Amino acid sequence: MCIEEIERVLIVEGKSDKIKVETVMKDSIEIICTNGTISISKLDELIEYLFNKEVYILVDSDDSGEKLRKQFKRELPEAEHLYIDKTYREVACAPEQHIATVLLGADIDVHADFL
Repeated sequence: MCIEEIERVLIVEGKSDKIKVETVMKDSIEIICTNGTISISKLDELIEYLFNKEVYILVDSDDSGEKLRKQFKRELPEAEHLYIDKTYREVACAPEQHIATVLLGADIDVHADFL
């Protein structure tokens, strides 16, 4: 009997967020960029793709990030939401150590250099 391993996916807003997270993260988790906003049709495709996957949402602490987060809470209620400190506002601007702490809190392995 073969037990399929659940894949994990991290959703971020932009390419700079993705680069920042990739720098810190040790786990091989797929990172998807929404590029700030996401249309209903694109969201529907994404939801279908994410079926049976562990999903994490890490978006900016600004108006567009919160709007996106609300959309994901409605459409993907099982996703785990990760939050950066509001003082940094953007994932890309947060220090690597802070990103590492946030990811580690979700059991995502990070490079020890950032702890």
